[in-house]
Amino acid sequence: MNPYKWLWSRVGGRPWTFILRDFYHQFEYFILLIPLLLGYYVQPYLCARDLWIIIGALTIGYVCGHLFWGKKYIEGQEGL
Repeated sequence: MNPYKWLWSRVGGRPWTFILRDFYHQFEYFILLIPLLLGYYVQPYLCARDLWIIIGALTIGYVCGHLFWGKKYIEGQEGL
């Protein structure tokens, strides 16, 4: 048994990815509010370059999350 499966079977009872997805879909507004508020309060301490690096990293993560995660990959899948 792999260590991750051993751990989640004892803590949470199912893969943490599924638990986080359920939590996100139940409290989507609050999950999206966290980085917004964090940025609001941290922004005065950052220079413009650092702020743009953080915005770029978040954008790349957002795009990659929508492109590569989610439904099971099916080679050559056609659109509906």
